[in-house]
Amino acid sequence: MRRWLFVIAAVSGLLAQEALTNATLMKLAKAGLSEDVIVGMVNQQPGNYSTKTDDIIELKQAGVGDKVLAAVIAKASGAAAPAAPSAPAAPATAGAAPGMPSELGIYFKKDGQWTEVLPEVVNWKTGGVIKSMASAGVVKKDINGNITGTSSRNSARSPLEFLIIAPEGVSITEYQLIRLRLNKDYREFRTVTGGVFNQRSGAMRDMIPFEGKKVAPRNFNVVLPSNLGAGQYGFLPPGAVGSTGNTMSQIGKMYTFHLVE
Repeated sequence: MRRWLFVIAAVSGLLAQEALTNATLMKLAKAGLSEDVIVGMVNQQPGNYSTKTDDIIELKQAGVGDKVLAAVIAKASGAAAPAAPSAPAAPATAGAAPGMPSELGIYFKKDGQWTEVLPEVVNWKTGGVIKSMASAGVVKKDINGNITGTSSRNSARSPLEFLIIAPEGVSITEYQLIRLRLNKDYREFRTVTGGVFNQRSGAMRDMIPFEGKKVAPRNFNVVLPSNLGAGQYGFLPPGAVGSTGNTMSQIGKMYTFHLVE
């Protein structure tokens, strides 16, 4: 590496007092200098180039790289020589802002910081086949679920503020807020599949209405009422219920939290 630096410095010194030409570029390319080094010399030193079509072809055939040719053409035309390409900027996640989460999921504000709500696996107890909309329409069906353990790992206090980052094409109205009921060593609940509008079944007993405000693409802010009461709760995301044959399978997850006094 030190040898190459010495060679570059020596070449630059020899050529510092003379204008670079097409012939000089061909010599530099044949000597094995990198394109970046030659482009730097083209940008910094005077030059007397011929940029006719045949001359450019001759340079190319002599091993002069495209970046050098672009710098030469720009220099000959009096335009600013193109800078070396910079690394592409990382694509910003839709809706992400400084200090805001960017990954899909649900977060709650704790001590002024967004904290991830850790999900838990739901075990479905009720059997039944859910028809698809493409076949015979969506069938609204009550189902029971339970979650192992008596308390969520996520502990929070009122007032409760959540940030829900949903998948592309998913609305906040597709999420359900559920009150979980303690039963021995697990928490259980009842909900409904196939939509909740105009639903008067017993599944409504555990569902809590809430509103979400869209603050960015796929980002929804949810503030829960202060009178919600201590207990176990969870957000059930869309697609958390599926079926295998005639038995509900353990598909998806619930974002649970424990509201303390």
